[in-house]
Amino acid sequence: MKMTHIKKYLHPMTPLPTDLSARGDPRAKINCILFDIYGTLFISGSGDISLGQRNSPAHEEVRRLLAKYAIAQAPRRILNKLYDGIQVRHGVLRDSGVDYPEVIIEQIWRQVLEIDDQEIIKQFAVEFELIANPVWTMPNLGSMLSACRQKKMLMGIISNAQFYTPSLFNWFLNRDPQDLGFDPGLLFYSYQYEVAKPSPALFKMAAAIGVLPQIEREDGTLLTEASLLWLGDVVLCAVPGELLPKLGLQYRQMMKEAGGRITAVIGLANDELGYILPAEDFTSPENYLEPGSSYEESMSVSATAGPALTSVLQKLLEK
Repeated sequence: MKMTHIKKYLHPMTPLPTDLSARGDPRAKINCILFDIYGTLFISGSGDISLGQRNSPAHEEVRRLLAKYAIAQAPRRILNKLYDGIQVRHGVLRDSGVDYPEVIIEQIWRQVLEIDDQEIIKQFAVEFELIANPVWTMPNLGSMLSACRQKKMLMGIISNAQFYTPSLFNWFLNRDPQDLGFDPGLLFYSYQYEVAKPSPALFKMAAAIGVLPQIEREDGTLLTEASLLWLGDVVLCAVPGELLPKLGLQYRQMMKEAGGRITAVIGLANDELGYILPAEDFTSPENYLEPGSSYEESMSVSATAGPALTSVLQKLLEK
């Protein structure tokens, strides 16, 4: 798509600063870096815009966009048809066994706009996306990728994406992903497979070609680890994810009952399996892409992770 069509939608943004600073060194040689796109390589402003509000500025932009393409439908109708079409396709994919469905957005837009011109559909989809989800490069993106190329670092992408997502590199850096150093065999975009993160499917593809460690066993379970460290009367428990407070307090109490005077839990130790919840508090969301109050469950490997970890900790404390 020509820059003249999208230039007006591109406005500088800056990420919110954190209190973190770079420190430490890798414990082992880095064989490959697999990047996410939105929120990692590019700033995504979707959280700052609400197409659901009837009088929002974005709503007016959609109205002008419809007029530009001579589409005689109201913005509210278009949005409702878009969201409904996505939900219907998600349902079809879930019924076929896909855990985290992804749509092919131009197919949805063909139904919504009720036109068959593929070029017009794609142009409209790009402009709508830039209204709903404005983007800009993360600071120092070009220099970071240049440094990786100079070090001959193997680079790839695993990202929720649509057909226009790879064009971000051309729009902002004037180069294709491959020209920037990304291996063409390590580009995993969700729309190409109709499956989205946090499904492990895209990561399994990367693992199958040897760039990620394979932790899933033949029986479908995951192999990970937890550890317990005694330093006098100090007891530290290292877990492979982020505990919800209820489990963290329970584990500290278990360590105190085992003789620890000072206890602590170290999260994300040697693995990062997402949130780990007590089984009795685990409520699977109906829609994993819009989990609402079940966000932690949507980013957890399983309802059984909490009980399994508790059992392991008990056995470690009994040794």
